[in-house]
Amino acid sequence: MKQFQGALTALVTPMRNGRIDEKGLVDLIEFQIDSGIHGIVPCGTTGESATLSFEEHKRVIELTVKTVKGRVAVIAGTGANSTSEAIELTASAKESGADAVLSVVPYYNKPSQEGVYQHFKTILDAVDIPMILYNVPGRTVINMLPATVARLAALPKVIGIKEASGSLQQISELIQVCPSDFIILSGDDFTAMPTVLIGGKGVISVVSNLEPAKTATMIEAALAGDLVRAKALHYQLFSLMGAMFCYPSPAPAKKGLELMGKIASGEVRLPMTQMDESSLQGLKTTMTQAGLL
Repeated sequence: MKQFQGALTALVTPMRNGRIDEKGLVDLIEFQIDSGIHGIVPCGTTGESATLSFEEHKRVIELTVKTVKGRVAVIAGTGANSTSEAIELTASAKESGADAVLSVVPYYNKPSQEGVYQHFKTILDAVDIPMILYNVPGRTVINMLPATVARLAALPKVIGIKEASGSLQQISELIQVCPSDFIILSGDDFTAMPTVLIGGKGVISVVSNLEPAKTATMIEAALAGDLVRAKALHYQLFSLMGAMFCYPSPAPAKKGLELMGKIASGEVRLPMTQMDESSLQGLKTTMTQAGLL
């Protein structure tokens, strides 16, 4: 089984004229791997999974796996608020050759903790593939509690969690109640370095779309216990981390990649919209200060 730790990029999905820009996707993956990123996560929140058709979703994962060719881990976003739809996407990701899947707490439905547990268990009863859970209460409304995560961690194929509550207290509780080999990844860039220092294994990152090398080096330093280097890199990236959310994500990440010449267009799909002028100017200023423009 591949190593699912370090800095893994929650990859944007390049688009042009309303369609997936497949060449742009391939080029972006090569940029990430050449820069030393430890893994690729297609079709997550940053990949606009909520507005991709099933056919597009499956194609992005298939193309990502084919492009990566085993060089780094591919963790395919396959979550849904319908358990049956999540099963379909998970089965397709397995067929495409993804190393693992990232499955989000069902959004909008507001299930109980038991409902959350049964959702993930039912997916894994149907599809045999390693799963990383994804807790992001700011988007799903439901916070998957550490006790529920611990129950799920007892299932053979649940190998870790992307914890995006933004709470180091909750991350600490997860580390306490879950098995020692359970992989805890920060789901927020600003908690990535601290998460590793208290026992986590890395981050699924947005800022690494633009700064893969620096993000990977920061996490490597933190995992090695090099606090001085890890902290320095955290603060070098800190303003850019914030800029990725100065306007609804992933518009800033996509526009930033366009400004860098890494993708042809920063196009997003409704209900996401292009950045307004003031946010765009702020992004450009931050990128210039970071040496990206």
